Amino acid sequence: MNKLSILLLLLFIGCKQSPKVSEEVQRWQKQAVTVEIIRDNFGVPHIYGKTDADAVFGLLYAQCEDDFNRVEQNYIWATGRLAEVEGEEALYSDLRAKLYMTKDEAIANYEKSPEWLKKLCNAFADGINYYLFTHPEVTPRLLTRFEPWMPMYFSEGSIGGDIEGISTKKIGAFYGNENATDEIAFNETEEPFLEKEPAGSNGFAISGKRTASGNAMLLINPHTSFFFRGEVHMVSEEGLNAYGAVTWGQFFIYQGFNEKTGWMHTSTYTDIKDEFLEDVTKTDNGYTYTYGDEQRPVKELEVALKYKVGDSLTEKKFNMFRTHRGPITHAIDSNWVTTAIMWDPVKALEQSFTRTKLNGHQEFREMMNIRTNSSNNTVYADAGGNIAYYHGNFIPKRNVKFDYTNPVDGSDPETDWNGLHTVDENITVINPEVGWIQNCNSTPFTSAGENSPKIEDYPNYMSKNRENFRGVHAIRLLEKSKDLTIDKLITMAYDPYLPAFEISIPGLIQAYDKSSPKDPELTEAIDVLRKWDFSVSKESVAMSLAHFYGQFYLREGNFPNGLNEMEKVAFMGTKSPKAEKLTMLKKSISHLTNDFGSWNTPWGEINRYQRLNGDIDQKFDDDAPSIAVGLATSRWGALAAFGMRSRQKTKRIYGTRGNSFVAVVEFGDKVKAKSMLAGGQSGDPDSPHFDDQAQRYADVEFKNVPYYREDVEARAEKTYHPGE
Repeated sequence: MNKLSILLLLLFIGCKQSPKVSEEVQRWQKQAVTVEIIRDNFGVPHIYGKTDADAVFGLLYAQCEDDFNRVEQNYIWATGRLAEVEGEEALYSDLRAKLYMTKDEAIANYEKSPEWLKKLCNAFADGINYYLFTHPEVTPRLLTRFEPWMPMYFSEGSIGGDIEGISTKKIGAFYGNENATDEIAFNETEEPFLEKEPAGSNGFAISGKRTASGNAMLLINPHTSFFFRGEVHMVSEEGLNAYGAVTWGQFFIYQGFNEKTGWMHTSTYTDIKDEFLEDVTKTDNGYTYTYGDEQRPVKELEVALKYKVGDSLTEKKFNMFRTHRGPITHAIDSNWVTTAIMWDPVKALEQSFTRTKLNGHQEFREMMNIRTNSSNNTVYADAGGNIAYYHGNFIPKRNVKFDYTNPVDGSDPETDWNGLHTVDENITVINPEVGWIQNCNSTPFTSAGENSPKIEDYPNYMSKNRENFRGVHAIRLLEKSKDLTIDKLITMAYDPYLPAFEISIPGLIQAYDKSSPKDPELTEAIDVLRKWDFSVSKESVAMSLAHFYGQFYLREGNFPNGLNEMEKVAFMGTKSPKAEKLTMLKKSISHLTNDFGSWNTPWGEINRYQRLNGDIDQKFDDDAPSIAVGLATSRWGALAAFGMRSRQKTKRIYGTRGNSFVAVVEFGDKVKAKSMLAGGQSGDPDSPHFDDQAQRYADVEFKNVPYYREDVEARAEKTYHPGE
């Protein structure tokens, strides 16, 4: 848009203004003119602004158009106001947020931010508030106005981040005399029930040695809740041109690429959270805690939290406690416990946004020096042909004579964190000779085959040396890879083989073959499994049998103590009693027969995609339309994960988590990419983009990404300014 057009539009807006329009609204309207949104034929918003702040303004406006419900929900949760809409059961989630940062502290962090970051935070709030102003028909559940300090609560990328791993039950037991179960282990949230899809993600970086073009490639494959992130494109005249996935309500692209660099995050095994047992004494002036030869005062803050009761709000006050390491979160026997995590929201926001604008590995490596990307590993590729892997980023230095996998003695100053490890001290892989890097939430010590880091070179708190079936699967494929193209990499990322069953099913077949007399109820099912190649498909009956066999065995089988899930699967296939194997197959057959009329039921009849409305808490209905999906849970080693993450009362399995936003990127003189989004861009069931990618998702039919302006315009469905 030229300057004359902008001037005429401003004059037009000015003529329409009523005298009562506030200066704030006029400011929003003026900024909206500088922002252009182009929606492509899949509804993906391509936001163009003169400044980065303009792009942020447009991004938040566009996010609200697509799913204001999720934008608002994320900030209700993050700022500690969930109980105001969900009731008293959410009170300790809110208290957890306040323990780490009060509203006044969030405002102080915003105020001390560099000017460029303040502008982005202002644009964040203005974009959402302008959306609400121009959409009076939208009724927020709680937040009628957004403030520029709110992103301080939500700065690293993942909605939960580090704070979500802190038990609200333990907080409730300490601050509210609520009952806490003994089942919640240190550094763990509640033990998941087996039907839950494991959390995690996949990232592959491929050097030109293994691609047809000689250019580096990147697989971006987060395994998140479906509809957890939108697909967006942000462009400004200040050097921003980033495409990828944004968590609802954030103003930076979390997993994505620009023309020169690409970044994918996977959840890390790095220890970034520690508990300190505090020796606390009550005095006439409050509480003190022992620190060496000192008695230090425990900082005490009062907070009043509101919660919903019926149609009204009531309030409960708490006295919160903190030591120099962080807040008191619970108690063990007579000791109060401080839980220390990364909490530097200003730097975290700086790192998150800066990451999207970099031009090569040297700049990317310098950005990693900020060291606030705490809950993530990073898989990286760029137009210069570089590939890299950073295992964690925020890693406190610890005294290795203490065991930080358990709470340590806070009265001993030697247990304190001693600064952070440098990036060079962390586990990294840069341009390995093998030409590939993978991380599937697996051990970093197999991340690049024979060029992987060596476990003995690092402190044990930097990573667990824990493999999973996805990692095994990925390594096999990458070792054989050559002449990769975007389409070949997509095929690899969706390889249907399930390595868990190559371990568990032969042992079952052998148990049947050695049984005498043979159980006729099992004969046909065993024959189906005997012919199976351990690959998932919509048509596979063996997949149906094997899935429930594995689920029943993991839930009800007798295993030696201390085995992880991968070791349990190996035990199932080799060392478990033959009779137990056959019993678990009978349970699988019985379950399929009872729920589907026959054990001879193809997997696609069971495993389905369904989205009936835009609710965050989805409900499912076996009588409503759904789509067959030939993918499987990552528990069995499926790279393309599809599973449920909620207690469903249906007979069918309806996916809620796994492959969500997926992209494959090839760098070169020009960047090329294809992407997929579960369902569609919009959360509005009346939008054509609510489910226009649903069947494509099931069919693994990726769409071409229009990155350059001419390609965006060729695919344009709608072009407008915010407010129009």
